[in-house]
Amino acid sequence: MKLFYNVEDKPPVGASILLALQHMLAAMGAIIAVPLVVGSAIGLPTDQMVTLVNAALMVSGVVTIIQCKGIGPVGIRLPVVMGTSFTFVAISISVGLDAGIAGIFGASLVGSVVMIVGSRFMPQIRKLFPPVVSGTVVVLIGLTILPVSVDWFAGGFVGQEEYGQINNLLLGLLVLVVVIVLSQLGKGIISAAAIVIGMAVGYITAIFMGIVDFSPVKNAEFFALPKLLPFGLTFTVSGIIGMSIAYLVTIMESTGDFLALSDATHTKLTGKKLSRGILCDGLGSALASLFGATPFSSFSQNVGIVSITGVASRHVVAVTGVIMLIAGLFPKLGGIVVTIPSPVLGGAGLVMFAMIISSGIGILSRISFTKRNMLIIAVGVASGMAVTVRPEVLTYLPDSFRVILGSGITTGSLVALGMNAFLGINREDEAESAQEKREALKEQIKECEACDKALKEEIALEQKEQLESTK
Repeated sequence: MKLFYNVEDKPPVGASILLALQHMLAAMGAIIAVPLVVGSAIGLPTDQMVTLVNAALMVSGVVTIIQCKGIGPVGIRLPVVMGTSFTFVAISISVGLDAGIAGIFGASLVGSVVMIVGSRFMPQIRKLFPPVVSGTVVVLIGLTILPVSVDWFAGGFVGQEEYGQINNLLLGLLVLVVVIVLSQLGKGIISAAAIVIGMAVGYITAIFMGIVDFSPVKNAEFFALPKLLPFGLTFTVSGIIGMSIAYLVTIMESTGDFLALSDATHTKLTGKKLSRGILCDGLGSALASLFGATPFSSFSQNVGIVSITGVASRHVVAVTGVIMLIAGLFPKLGGIVVTIPSPVLGGAGLVMFAMIISSGIGILSRISFTKRNMLIIAVGVASGMAVTVRPEVLTYLPDSFRVILGSGITTGSLVALGMNAFLGINREDEAESAQEKREALKEQIKECEACDKALKEEIALEQKEQLESTK
């Protein structure tokens, strides 16, 4: 896909803010959801949950800025949005019920060392991800998070009374259609800002429908400054072990996000870049622990925004970080985002997440479709989707295995990595597949030449008509 803004481009300030808003709107709900889920599960009072939310927003902004801009060896310098990770929800609740909120942050702080140390080995790990593996991982990222956007589209969660109501489906469809039409037919900034414009149309429509609840804005404080160690730190061996395992899972998931992002931004992901990105992830999670926020990871949905809008500027996403930082200091701003109805998020999310799948297919299109490679793709995707669609299959495994394999991305990645390492390459199949690709490429070239000829004829006709009209 042709990029509207490249990684190093710096759009005008007004355009940057508009484009940054759509990244913020896509990420804010998830950033806020994690502390709310963890806090409510362990029985925190409202004022402490507000503290968790403010800290999550503020630190998300800071770490996003560092990831995009870079500070020395820290930060991948790509358009990455960072935020609280759902990977840590289950272990955070478990530790919180056992050792309190301070136990969560103590375990998070010590566990982050796993990611910080692991970042040093990313150049070696990067070599384990040839296109057949990286493409499989990127496809899995899109497939595993797609159900989230479907739930948003339907208006909540399966079992809720409003789930799937006609009003929700029509609202989500409106946003989806606006995003598709603007991204396809819009020009310049209109196309690049298709997602935020689509969500704005959906939000205004939702207000007229009377389904927007403004109480989060009314109840939020005007200004709140996050505090260092607001809950203190306590350390338990079981909590540290559980968090460390979750950090290992996050390394795999973040690697997949970075691979998808490198493809969407048309940049090469070197082992050194990957190392800087994972190091920022680990240090950001350590910082989050000190300010009262759960661990961080990169956000897959924002990779989809880059794919559909063609805005790959890291400076735009750095502005997103600034907006999130401000929202953390002024909770009423965050409260506005919370009021966005789920179907509005779902309409935009559906196309964002699906674009990640398209990116993965694009990566896979570069490989030879031999029996070996097709087996790697098939079994890798099947394994990842198996634990995503039917997590009950892991019920009787030990806790540590459930934490690792509970992520469809991690399971599919491990299977694809293992099969790529142990399945031998059949040179005869490779040669036959290469010949088929050459023949297919010849046909594509003929089609392109025909399209080019038709385009030139169309332009010539338009110029002739314009010339005749001026006479």
